[in-house]
Amino acid sequence: MRIVGYAAVFDRVDRAGDVMRRGAFAGAGAVPLLMQHRGAPVGAVIDIGEDARGLRVAAQVDDQEVARLVRARALPGLSVGYRARAVRQGAWREILRAELIEVSLVAVPMQPAARVEAITRL
Repeated sequence: MRIVGYAAVFDRVDRAGDVMRRGAFAGAGAVPLLMQHRGAPVGAVIDIGEDARGLRVAAQVDDQEVARLVRARALPGLSVGYRARAVRQGAWREILRAELIEVSLVAVPMQPAARVEAITRL
């Protein structure tokens, strides 16, 4: 199956008090697709890039059990694993630049607006 959605959304405070800013993931390259930020890859990120809303990803889910969970909406969220490289501290921690490590399918995303938006069969 293929999915499309946002792994990060700009200018919104997440559950940890962080705010991703435009340009934080500029130039992000290939990263693995994980489940819940752990284990072996469950598929592959086939397209990734920033747009006006956030970090948009398209991915192929190869693990059949994970695909079943995504279809059942048990894994409706997306999330990013990253290392902050430039931050600004104010009322919230603003992530200005980050090294993207992985994208994960998650049950509860740190950023509530980071969601799988479309599911298609291969």
